[in-house]
Amino acid sequence: MKFLKHLFAITFLLSAKLVYGIPVNFYQGSQIIGKQVEIFEDVTNARNFEQVLKTNAFVQSTDDTPNMGLSQSTFWIRFSIANKSASSLLYLELAHPLIHTCELFEIEGAKVKVETNRENADFNERRIKHQNLVFALDIRPGQQKNYYLRVKGYNQVILPLILRDQETFFEAAQIGETINGIFAGIIAVMVLYNVFIYFSTRDKSYLFYVLYVLFVGLAQTALSGYGFKYIWPFAPKFNSVATIYFSGVAGIFAMLFVKNFLQLPEKWPPGVFILNVIIALYSSTGLLNLLGFELLSFRAVDVSGGVGAIGLFIIGFKLSKENYRPAKLFLLAWSIFLLGLFLLVLRNINILPYNIFTTYTMQFGSIAEVVLLSIALADKINIFKKEREESQEEALRVSLENEKIIMEQNINLERSVNERTAELQHANTELNVTLNKLKDTQTQLLDSEKMASLGQLTAGIAHEINNPINFVSSNIRPLRRDIDDVLEILDSYNDIQGVDSIDQLRVKIKEIERLKEDLDLDYIKTELGTLLKGMEDGASRTVEIVKGLKIFSRVDESDLNVVNINEGIESTLIILNYQMGNSIHLVKELGNIPSIECFAGKLNQVFMNILNNSIYALLNAKTEGKTPTIWVRSWLQDPENISISIRDNGPGMPPAVRAKIFEPFFTTKQVGDGTGLGLSIVFKIIEVHSGNIQVNTEVGEGTEFLITLPVKQKARPIQDFNE
Repeated sequence: MKFLKHLFAITFLLSAKLVYGIPVNFYQGSQIIGKQVEIFEDVTNARNFEQVLKTNAFVQSTDDTPNMGLSQSTFWIRFSIANKSASSLLYLELAHPLIHTCELFEIEGAKVKVETNRENADFNERRIKHQNLVFALDIRPGQQKNYYLRVKGYNQVILPLILRDQETFFEAAQIGETINGIFAGIIAVMVLYNVFIYFSTRDKSYLFYVLYVLFVGLAQTALSGYGFKYIWPFAPKFNSVATIYFSGVAGIFAMLFVKNFLQLPEKWPPGVFILNVIIALYSSTGLLNLLGFELLSFRAVDVSGGVGAIGLFIIGFKLSKENYRPAKLFLLAWSIFLLGLFLLVLRNINILPYNIFTTYTMQFGSIAEVVLLSIALADKINIFKKEREESQEEALRVSLENEKIIMEQNINLERSVNERTAELQHANTELNVTLNKLKDTQTQLLDSEKMASLGQLTAGIAHEINNPINFVSSNIRPLRRDIDDVLEILDSYNDIQGVDSIDQLRVKIKEIERLKEDLDLDYIKTELGTLLKGMEDGASRTVEIVKGLKIFSRVDESDLNVVNINEGIESTLIILNYQMGNSIHLVKELGNIPSIECFAGKLNQVFMNILNNSIYALLNAKTEGKTPTIWVRSWLQDPENISISIRDNGPGMPPAVRAKIFEPFFTTKQVGDGTGLGLSIVFKIIEVHSGNIQVNTEVGEGTEFLITLPVKQKARPIQDFNE
């Protein structure tokens, strides 16, 4: 059935004349293509690609950023891109992180290529690791391709489609990372700073402020997509509702903060009622989502935010008119936050353009708000301090009592400081003891790894040398026997010197001929050649093994030397030959590469650790119908770099294992088979050589380690790779 569907799609593409709206002529930089696409809304969520191809219900977009509103429909967007730039790699970014389900259909002639991003997929499954959904478009300069984009809505569906070349894409990504990093840093600083103040003052305003700032930061991080990228990449279901819960909790703590900070029960009791209503609205957002009303819960977030914004503005304005100083600072902070929110809304409804400023107005507004609120809290402390000083001046008339109170406070404070200092000293001592134990454990594990490698090296050399030595020793006895027979024939010739007559000479020659026939002199000569050839081969093999050991165990690790990497690979394979034996098929394709500057002994250690893992995987996971094979290749990647590939057809690794293989002490081997330090050491060695190591693996298909090393590099002291 799948074949018939694809056949139908190809036949339809060949027979139909498809229209993709106004072609997007891309020259360079960044381009918003919202006005050059056509959109079709599938309210049934049931149409497939072949059915959409036949529909005439597409509508030309008139906005730079199409806004579909709150919707659970499926939207199909079709467009055509003509690459007028010099780059063959373009990036299409759907710059709305709350959209998680998307499919891109690329049509080139009769071919249809599909790339899918699923809502329930982990972040690491994305082809391009970006907070927004990004597709890499392979369009040659001067070429035009047609596309269909399928977007599934669950809440607010906004379609900011941005086309960029590679350089501009990376620049925009870097700016986004920088801005959001600054935002996260400021939020973290505000949280930590005010946590310390809370523990010092025990003022609930600081506690509610810290919780509000924390959850506002999480909500903003979820809205920008960085939460899914860095904090919960393996929780896609949670990511789809994170904004609801974080926004709701942030709103609740915001109301509690305002209630305590502005002292509403004393200053304006009706404001407490307003806050309670807003808290109930924010509480309903999470409850509606838990009950399964997803679309309604997103709408409730918008309603709660709108009512909350108006309510807090009314409270701040009312108390500011009464010349209440904390209310003035609060009103300023809240107004700036609302301004950022208002600018973002204007951008989403296409009144303001889509650019860096309008994209990050919420972050800027939130930063300004949390900073001003922190200043307002500090100002409130100053006000309390001033009031306390006035109270102390008023209380000078009862100075004796005050001095007594102050002395008691100082004593308690000093006792608390001493107790805290003693606790810190005790904790520091315990940490030092724990650190020393950890260092001892690490040293023992490293020694274990080294002894295991040394034992493996010794066993390999003993096994490899034993075969040629046995071959030589086994040929000595038959060689000695044949030499004795030849000497006997030679001695019989010496007896001719004592012959006095021709007749005796003839008799003696006949005896010698009979002796030669009895000893089979021709066979002896043949056997002598064979035995000597075998001993020569054994000696040559021994020399080759010793040469390989000499190359493998170089002692020039503290200095850079120009070394032929192929020799190091060959020596490593000689040492590991006994492990592979006849069980593993070895394919070598060592290319003609230049000698490189490196620490040769350490690179040999890299080859041994990787090959050991491949051999272990192949011997412990044999698959019927598949010959265990290791491929070792080397080639010149470019004039400045060489590449080495070590690949096997073993069981491969799942993504979770692949992400941890270079971590110290991580291993998938059985207990006692490894320490988990081998690949960690490999990574450090490649890093100190200014190289790169890439792991390509797929479960059931095998694993490839691709190493890239520079031909020349700056000389520097060798690092301790085992730290």
